[in-house]
Amino acid sequence: MRRAVCPGSFDPVTNGHLDIIGRASRLFDEVIVGVLVNQSKSGLFTVEERIDMLREVTASYGNVRVESFRGLLVDFCRAQQASVLIKGLRAVSDFDYELQMAQMNIGLAGVETLFMPTNPLYSFLSSSLVKDVAKWGGDISAHVPDPVREALQARLGPRP
Repeated sequence: MRRAVCPGSFDPVTNGHLDIIGRASRLFDEVIVGVLVNQSKSGLFTVEERIDMLREVTASYGNVRVESFRGLLVDFCRAQQASVLIKGLRAVSDFDYELQMAQMNIGLAGVETLFMPTNPLYSFLSSSLVKDVAKWGGDISAHVPDPVREALQARLGPRP
């Protein structure tokens, strides 16, 4: 079975994330979306809330599973019996960082990294940008799935 991990914090999941997950689901028998538990960072949404949102918005993919992990990503890959990571790249600046991580992951555990260029529609999109726009009452409906938009509005409240 060809199995891949698509890791991230997904705080919150955006249409850019879903584009990468969906494309990966067509290439692999199973895609595990790995939600990083980072205790040194407090997110807008809890890990459980992020997992719930991801499960809801990826439900139409029969071969996508959502799990959380802490610690080394390569250890999570080993536990999931996945030998490939899928990473979306928005810009050259993403590549610089992700290349270093890919080289470390192959060296540590033989885990390959597949870089997918983002759809140009989402090349500027990030979770932090979506949160900032939502915080000030901007329209984020083109950037996140409806359940995520609703969760952001509920969490952040109405803004001027």
